[in-house]
Amino acid sequence: MDLRQQPNRLAAAWPWISTLARLGLAAVFLIAGGLKVTDLAASARAVNAYDLMSYDTAKVIGAVQPFLEIALGLLLLIGIATRLSAIIAAALMVIFIAGIISAWARGLQIDCGCFSKGGELTGGRTAQYGLEILRDVGFLALAGILIWKPRSRFSLDGVLLGER
Repeated sequence: MDLRQQPNRLAAAWPWISTLARLGLAAVFLIAGGLKVTDLAASARAVNAYDLMSYDTAKVIGAVQPFLEIALGLLLLIGIATRLSAIIAAALMVIFIAGIISAWARGLQIDCGCFSKGGELTGGRTAQYGLEILRDVGFLALAGILIWKPRSRFSLDGVLLGER
């Protein structure tokens, strides 16, 4: 194989790699937000379990977060403002990772609430902070791909920019 063809193949693959990253990240936010939006009180309790702010502030964040996640998921799904959406997603992931690290460092035993109702763990269950952090770092990597290479297939951005 001619080595000069490899950069062309990689360039042709990036829109597909970005598409997978965009759709994967969209699914993450749509699922996470969708699981929380039906019980905003539980979402508030999950935020409050981190013990980083007043309960009133946790209630507001817990009520807003699912809608933000769903909106971000929809933007990524349709592929509009992809780089901006990825920047916001990356910022959220950094906040989520910092929150988990904070809970771990302070010895809290909580469910992160990422894909569940969250809150304090009961029944002898222990937190899996290391796995949660690794998972979120993976999601952060998907956002990083989209910040770096936001052009993807089947996106509204592509239609608006006249790309094929």
